[in-house]
Amino acid sequence: MLPGSIQITGETLSGAEVKDICDSLKENSVRLLSVRGCQLSDRDFGRVCRGVAESHSLAQLNLNLGVVSSINRTKHLADALKANRSIQTLFLHGSPLLDAGLVTLNTAVSTHPSLVSLDLGDCLLGDEALRLICGMLPPDGAKSGLRELTLSANPGITTKGWARLAIAVAHSSQLRVLNLDYNPLGDQIAGMLAVAVASSRTLEVLDLEGTGLTNQSAQVFLDMVENYPTCLRVLVLAENAISPELQQQISDLLSEDSQMILLTSGLGESLLAETEM
Repeated sequence: MLPGSIQITGETLSGAEVKDICDSLKENSVRLLSVRGCQLSDRDFGRVCRGVAESHSLAQLNLNLGVVSSINRTKHLADALKANRSIQTLFLHGSPLLDAGLVTLNTAVSTHPSLVSLDLGDCLLGDEALRLICGMLPPDGAKSGLRELTLSANPGITTKGWARLAIAVAHSSQLRVLNLDYNPLGDQIAGMLAVAVASSRTLEVLDLEGTGLTNQSAQVFLDMVENYPTCLRVLVLAENAISPELQQQISDLLSEDSQMILLTSGLGESLLAETEM
């Protein structure tokens, strides 16, 4: 029987429910575990982490919306990730990790052999955390790194931190999707990101929704997609002070480029399907 999924949202988990989750993890019958926004005791959280450590089938772990609520829980999660070999996607959106939490998780996440997608949106991160995250985007010729990274709504990161990320993105050998929505980036940081996108040989999706951009940023991106080859296929600029006309021009050009890539690559519908997964 193929592994299934356990998805629970916003509930208070009893000891019996936690036991069932742990048994399923240890029996390798779970591919997706989601307990987003759930309440459980520290003891039970530790039990779930031990189950995660022992699982060989778990590919996606969703602990969004405050489940990882303390440094003690972060340590339990780090220990589980060090032992686990199967997780590909980890969601921690809305967890009060702070930089200290990322320091605790860093080794386990950056050395995990399978992890390719990480959501750290709204985790109260700062520049120290971002420095560590940049280490998860190794350059060409180095170890494999993240393919998808979400850093939405982390307003504590400064211009210096974002500049460091732009450099890492420019040289990353793996990153395909970068979500930076709802950060107060502004036109200066957007300009740095445009250079990173132009340099990247892998980045296909960049989400800059609600990031304080103006037509100035849009003009830079338009110039980039008009005049330079890029892998970018999707650029989200909604909820910014950017004219609909400019947004449409960029979107049209990216759509044309995507079609050209598909026609010349010979991958056709299979590549589109992979992008939409």
